[in-house]
Amino acid sequence: MNPSAFDAFAPTYDTDFTHTRLGQLLRQRVWRVLAQQFHAGQHILELACGTGEDAVWLAQQGVNVTATDGSAEMVEVTAVKARQAGVADRVTTVQLSLQDFAQSGHPKPEVQSPITHHASRITHHALPITDYDGILSNFGGLNTVNEWRPLAASLAQLVKPGGKVVLVVMGPWCPWEVGWHLLHGEWGTAVRRFYTSAPAVIGNSAIPIWYPSARRLRQEFAPWFHHLYTESLGLWLPPSYLGHLVERWPRLFTRLHQWERHTARLTGGWGDHYILVLQKM
Repeated sequence: MNPSAFDAFAPTYDTDFTHTRLGQLLRQRVWRVLAQQFHAGQHILELACGTGEDAVWLAQQGVNVTATDGSAEMVEVTAVKARQAGVADRVTTVQLSLQDFAQSGHPKPEVQSPITHHASRITHHALPITDYDGILSNFGGLNTVNEWRPLAASLAQLVKPGGKVVLVVMGPWCPWEVGWHLLHGEWGTAVRRFYTSAPAVIGNSAIPIWYPSARRLRQEFAPWFHHLYTESLGLWLPPSYLGHLVERWPRLFTRLHQWERHTARLTGGWGDHYILVLQKM
């Protein structure tokens, strides 16, 4: 998979998702988890950071973030956003893809002075430190790889014992997607998440996307990480391509979302996404 395919999303991602009602509802749920797991003064490694919305929010809470992405355009947007928010001193941007991390061994770091960790400068293929307090991957970054055990082994070398890992992944059990497409006679799309992989059009490219279950990821990470809990995310909310429904009926979906907050651990890996929280042993 060519990570540069996501360059095409960088200029419009925030408009199309981040700033929508659906995007805000989902991200607020993720931020509640991040606030519980990560604390001021820690240094977090973010994988597939996208446009840097989470990196900036964490930095505003006093958390230092090394934000990585395989897309140069996404990394640039993150750097600009961190400068505009006044947190460039807490956000380091590095162009590294998940595929780089999943290779045998983690990317060779170049140790830098903390004084130089500014988002105004993109560091290519270099990590500022190799001993992180935690790891974050939000909104489906892990769905772009299909070998999670090598990735887990690589990440285990980068996070301290006791460090938390928060993974927000698109799972195979999305009732909204199945119901919507069956209703419209689109059988293939309705069950696409049950296949080995499904193609997604990213810019001018079609790339494979995988939908691992929470159980599968727990098993792949188990040699190095202990499972703390799993929460459903977006069980009662539609996938992003149906976000116009949330715009049309905001009160209804806000109430459904609030209900899910109280039942999310019971519904576990169901929903458009799920939140998997692990701890380094």
